[in-house]
Amino acid sequence: MDAPGSLGARYRARRWDWLCAAFPGLDRMSVIDLGGTAESWHRAPVRPARVHIVNLEKPPADPPPWLRADHADACELPEEILAGGYDLVISNSVLEHLGGHARRRMFAAAVHRLADRHWVQTPYRYFPVEPHWVCPGMQFLPPPARATVARHWPLVHTPPEDRAAALRAVLDVELLSRTEMREYFPHSRIVGEKVAGLTKSLIAVKRS
Repeated sequence: MDAPGSLGARYRARRWDWLCAAFPGLDRMSVIDLGGTAESWHRAPVRPARVHIVNLEKPPADPPPWLRADHADACELPEEILAGGYDLVISNSVLEHLGGHARRRMFAAAVHRLADRHWVQTPYRYFPVEPHWVCPGMQFLPPPARATVARHWPLVHTPPEDRAAALRAVLDVELLSRTEMREYFPHSRIVGEKVAGLTKSLIAVKRS
């Protein structure tokens, strides 16, 4: 799914096309990416004037001048970041990993405060294939069954070392519905990214 030329790579490229079309001045913007990585911006087809990535992972050791990276929780951002004066908030495939409704509300509040514009993408709960394990219907199973699938499904990226790790992994993923996205982003356009006529992911887009 992550290899160049793969189906996943083609979907990401198409998403970049949509992003650039939605924000044609992206190359002149100051962007904060909640949950983003330096690697993804190095591969990006467009480079904003300034990019600030916020992630729970260790920041890159030597970022380029146009990129800032901070280790922080996007649901509990420090005031210095919240007051950063950004043009656009971007987040891809993060909302489903935050750990419940209350934290998703905190995340959405931060998005609204950081900038007038945003692009927040998350996989759609009712797409028939669970995207993290690429397994049909896995998201509709009870947690013990999902943990079993996580340990044995052949398309998993990195098989968990034991059942406890598998259970933690599946509980870390809570796919969202369109109703939930409208609740968190009531003034945004909720766009469906489709595959074979079915909605694969949801994107909350606010242009101003």
